[in-house]
Amino acid sequence: MSGPSDESYQALRIERRLDVLEVTIDHPESRLNTVDALLHGELTRLFRELKREDEARAVLLTGEGRAFSAGGDFAFFAELTDLQALEHLRRDAKQMIWDLLEVELPIVAALNGPAVGLGASLALLCDTIYMAESATIADPHVRVGIVAGDGGTAIWPLAVGPARAKEYLLTGDPVSATEAERIGLVNRVVADDRLLAEARAFAQRLAQGAPLAIRYTKQAVNKGVKAALNVAFDASTALEIVTFQSEDHREAMAALAEKRPPTFRGR
Repeated sequence: MSGPSDESYQALRIERRLDVLEVTIDHPESRLNTVDALLHGELTRLFRELKREDEARAVLLTGEGRAFSAGGDFAFFAELTDLQALEHLRRDAKQMIWDLLEVELPIVAALNGPAVGLGASLALLCDTIYMAESATIADPHVRVGIVAGDGGTAIWPLAVGPARAKEYLLTGDPVSATEAERIGLVNRVVADDRLLAEARAFAQRLAQGAPLAIRYTKQAVNKGVKAALNVAFDASTALEIVTFQSEDHREAMAALAEKRPPTFRGR
């Protein structure tokens, strides 16, 4: 059997339920499943391995506890102080997103709580998105003085159009579950205590469909998603690296540590 196995991960839990492979983000050191070097590296490996999965017919991706993934770990940000570290992160991030889009199996995301930054991008790049009533989704890169460089500049406009996407990408404001469903950002909003049951039922429905037809249809649709990423991804990640080294980013991180509003100067 090819594909991911539970014992090889620390921050992801892998379970097989009938024809569905369930992946749960469960970071042992973060109750909000924030993205640090460990989780970033394991997510990169996960989607590479899912391309080789030959037993399951569908994938369910969810989070454990209070959050799907609450975005980047601020302590991890502090480690990204030189171009070598940023370039390594950029390469991993690009491989992660491209591999996600090339996973042939349909992927159902079940957002049990906040999906933020990279967490939001991963969720929106899945094939169907279920969202708990209490969950939110946001891409607040700008709030810490950096560009949304992990796919957000491509997938948000595809999902809701450029004007509405820019409203949320330029402010970093969170989108409630009700609003996310209303504007077409996600597929279904369900009661918190029904989220996994309903997402599992839909994943099983996909798993029982004609495998080749479902996989090839997904591949055809994702051609358009890849085209958008080809336009936006490299530019946005390059600009993210620039802004990671800006005074505004340092000011944002200092303001967070000091629990005060930041003062941005555009440099």
